[in-house]
Amino acid sequence: MARTLRFDIFRYNPQDAGSVPHMQRFNLDENPNMTLFIALNRLREEQDPGLKFDFCCRAGICGACAIVINGRPGLACQTKTKDLPDDITLMPLPVFKMLGDLTVDTGVWFREMYQKTESWVHTKKVFDPNAEEERMDNAVAEQIYELERCIECGCCVAACGTARLRSDFMGAAALNRIARFVVDPRDQRSDKEYFDVIGNDYGIFGCMGLLACEDVCPKGLPLQNQLGFLRRKMGITALKQIFKRG
Repeated sequence: MARTLRFDIFRYNPQDAGSVPHMQRFNLDENPNMTLFIALNRLREEQDPGLKFDFCCRAGICGACAIVINGRPGLACQTKTKDLPDDITLMPLPVFKMLGDLTVDTGVWFREMYQKTESWVHTKKVFDPNAEEERMDNAVAEQIYELERCIECGCCVAACGTARLRSDFMGAAALNRIARFVVDPRDQRSDKEYFDVIGNDYGIFGCMGLLACEDVCPKGLPLQNQLGFLRRKMGITALKQIFKRG
């Protein structure tokens, strides 16, 4: 017999001066293999056309449908209702700018992150369109690919204790992005140049190591491995600078 699910969903329109943040309850009969993405679409089509939430690919690739599900950030399209209790609470991701109901603006945050981390290959080589591509060891290429699998959903940032306390903290997504360029042999930045970007309290040394970022990553990225790798590397760089000055 199908369950009747009870959804408590956050509602708020920051563009409406009269809107007050509140929770609204919806009841919905569960279908077999129903995801939260399907449930939200049914709620909008059958009960409230004004319900705001984001989606795009429906395949766990775009990261647009990230929300807080019973207190835990996750993707609506990858979360099946059969794995949840009868009572389901849905909230927008914290940290990011609120747009309405379950919709937040992650784009501005990630654009600023790319600017802070200077997210491009730094090289002094002059581009030659006629030259062959630079060859790379397969192991290194696979390591870069692993770090490039981030879909920028914002779950790791929303689950981060430091990011909740400090708006200037770069977060696991940004540090993972830096690690991607550190291992890339085409990037010619020195350890000192990387240190100038993340060797501070709003970078690698601001991480409290609570492991929440890796716990909620929908792609299963080894974020803590990268944070540990960068912390050791930046710590050694800091010591070298101290001894050099001494």
